[in-house]
Amino acid sequence: MQEINSWNPDEYKKHTSFVSELALPVVDLLDPKRGERVLDLGCGDGTLALEIERRGAKVLGVDLSKEMVQKAKESGIEAMVATVTDLPFSDEFDAIFSNAMLHWVKQSDIALKNIAKALKSGGRFVAEFGGEGNAHHLVKAMELAFQKHPEFGEFVNPWYFPSPAEYKAKLESFGFRVEYIELIPRPTPMEDVGKWLEIFANGVTTHLSKEQFELFKDECIAYLKEHIYTQKDGWVIDYVRLRLKTTKK
Repeated sequence: MQEINSWNPDEYKKHTSFVSELALPVVDLLDPKRGERVLDLGCGDGTLALEIERRGAKVLGVDLSKEMVQKAKESGIEAMVATVTDLPFSDEFDAIFSNAMLHWVKQSDIALKNIAKALKSGGRFVAEFGGEGNAHHLVKAMELAFQKHPEFGEFVNPWYFPSPAEYKAKLESFGFRVEYIELIPRPTPMEDVGKWLEIFANGVTTHLSKEQFELFKDECIAYLKEHIYTQKDGWVIDYVRLRLKTTKK
């Protein structure tokens, strides 16, 4: 998981509820069964974990954010603070589920090794996260803002957006049989792209002063208005998701 971001659960829910709402087909792909034990990686506030439990499975949620874990617990989900690069499980879960989290994990080999270890033989790993081309214009806007303002320091891209071929090869190298993997373009309306930057780019900008961040945001918005905004549709984020279903051999 991403080590330097922090999350306000209420702000996240208010401005980015689409993250969970658009992931219900991924829960369908998981097809949780009564009595199964499921690990939800990057459980957030527990919204999708609750949906999985409604279908009969028992969920353990893990997230790097203490605030999100607390929200999940308040919803009745068993949850703990943990990172996918340091999972303390071995042969424990019938299925592992993850939505909108693995693109924060640049150490993808370590993540997949730990996921495979935590699964029982024959267990399912079902996930969706940012894939090749995801948020292209948003990343470009940030890069350009940093280039224009050397006082911001070096732009460090915190995301990993793999192609299906690249990730399929990784999955197979860690003992998964890939049943399905696909890139899904998902243009997503966003009321305020400035809020997106505040929520999702704070790992990129955490070292900036308040004044520098406002300048960064203004620069990004000026670029993005030319690329992902129209008077007819407003702001539309250029999301591309990588969705997959695999089985541990």
